[in-house]
Amino acid sequence: MATPQDILSALTAVRDPDLNRNIVELGFVKDVKVCGEAASFKIELTTPACPVREQMKEQARRAVMAIPEIKKVDITMTSQVRSAPSQARVPFIPGVKNVLPVASGKGGVGKSTVSANLAVSLKQMGATVGLLDADVYGPSIPRILGVENPPKTQGPRLIPAEQYGVKVMSMGFFLQQNDAAIWRGPMLHKMMEQFLGQTEWGELDYLVVDLPPGTGDIQLSLCQMVPLTGAAVVSTPQDVALAVAAKAIAMFHKLNCPILGLIENMSYYECRHCGERDEIFGHGGAREAAEQFKIPFLGEIPLANVIRNTADHGHPVVLADPDGPYAKAFRQIAENLAAQISIRNMKDEVGSEVKVTF
Repeated sequence: MATPQDILSALTAVRDPDLNRNIVELGFVKDVKVCGEAASFKIELTTPACPVREQMKEQARRAVMAIPEIKKVDITMTSQVRSAPSQARVPFIPGVKNVLPVASGKGGVGKSTVSANLAVSLKQMGATVGLLDADVYGPSIPRILGVENPPKTQGPRLIPAEQYGVKVMSMGFFLQQNDAAIWRGPMLHKMMEQFLGQTEWGELDYLVVDLPPGTGDIQLSLCQMVPLTGAAVVSTPQDVALAVAAKAIAMFHKLNCPILGLIENMSYYECRHCGERDEIFGHGGAREAAEQFKIPFLGEIPLANVIRNTADHGHPVVLADPDGPYAKAFRQIAENLAAQISIRNMKDEVGSEVKVTF
């Protein structure tokens, strides 16, 4: 009769393509049981957004079925998002495993729309997610997500709003329509303290932070207050935007914040009537820049009226048209982003560099 050790030995043939280690060595295999000709076990991945989840499950099934004594295999796929190693030592936001700023060097590149769709995509995949709108001068997340019920207070604590399963906090909830926040650095720092440390975020796998454009006070305050798992930088393809995005990348390097990758938004336009493709701002510039800066390229998002329209009406495209090409583009980037987070968080556990593959 086969033993649990036989099952584990067979499963060493299954490798995580991002971490470049077998799933037994990585500690992904749990609760191995053998009863006669039947085997059962769990595979606990580092993120529910794993793009090779089903592929890995099938590889594991084939590997165990190759054992002559085994005729039936029951595999349960689960996930447990790891905390960033530095985050686990900081009590400021104790329940938040990973803080992920989304940045841009300049305005007008669609950063907030990208942030909202990525946050909702991660939630759709099974993660617990919060979204902090830190763009105090142009807070747009409440509108993009269509949040109707604002945050509440519980004594000195803030209870974030919730929409589509994502916890949301934004200065937009506290400003009257058409009001402007005219604040200096100390006031911005205090706001970040309240939105981070005095908000009941609860247990979150990912807290996505939609940063204002540029390299100013809020970026500095965020990096000073909490350890960041890593930043995603959004740019359009043209040279001017990429030159400014380079400044955001340089800022994070100076603040010792890893870069998780570069996203190319408004990558191209495809006519919905004739299907002709027009690269209005050029195309592929962000991929080339990622290669130049030696950072991952997370993916590209087309310029499309439906993305703008769904954001304006508070129903992001990943929800409004979940099977459409634009939702698929956002989900692919969310998967790549989650993979980069897992790679960075697992480095200390596996004890060496890991290979990045998409």
